[in-house]
Amino acid sequence: MKILALDSSGIVASVAVVEDDTLLAEYTVNYKKTHSQTLLPMLDEIVKMTELELESVDAIAVAAGPGSFTGLRIGSATAKGLGLALKKPLVAVPTVDALAYNLYDAQGLICPIMDARRKQVYTGIYRFEEHQLMTLKEQWAAPIEELLEELNQRGEMVTFLGDGVPVFRELIVEKLQVPYSFAPAHVNKQRAAAVAALGSIYYKEGRTETAMEHIPEYLRVSQAERERAEREKEQKPAGTKI
Repeated sequence: MKILALDSSGIVASVAVVEDDTLLAEYTVNYKKTHSQTLLPMLDEIVKMTELELESVDAIAVAAGPGSFTGLRIGSATAKGLGLALKKPLVAVPTVDALAYNLYDAQGLICPIMDARRKQVYTGIYRFEEHQLMTLKEQWAAPIEELLEELNQRGEMVTFLGDGVPVFRELIVEKLQVPYSFAPAHVNKQRAAAVAALGSIYYKEGRTETAMEHIPEYLRVSQAERERAEREKEQKPAGTKI
């Protein structure tokens, strides 16, 4: 079984191909370029370097959100285009689940945190049991202090990873009352290889969708939509029902 995976949910852009238990190729860039500039050229380079026939892939796995609204749309559009052109199913892999899967078989709790701005994070709480990723709390958007309070209540060791770590590291050190650690550089951000590996499992479980069915999971409305709603609310005459 061969899975092509894409992740453009955050600052990192990543493309990978996994065949059975072998990572054939992974191209990951964490640099200040838009994913519209990087994702397709990265895919093209992998195709050339591995002599990959795209028609040979069984499915296309994509980090489905949450994350950057623009990044998710680019990844979604790319996956949908490939799915339609190749007539292949898509596997939507929750971004936070894939981040947690970077730390395969880690001890204690795994807590990915993605910076969602406004002192909030996209996060989830996971652990590995008998080599399987167990979801203790599904991905959600939360104020960072609310998350830290919940982790304190759980009373277990936690490993953090994700682009929210450098943003909230000082607060974690200050507020967290349980043992904790931060994942090292090679596994602390999005990786398409993790999306592919988890996507392989979901594919075997039949958790696929068509390209037409796929939509990103944003978890909350964008800043532009929030600002528009606030303007509309301010413009309504007094006494008007909202």
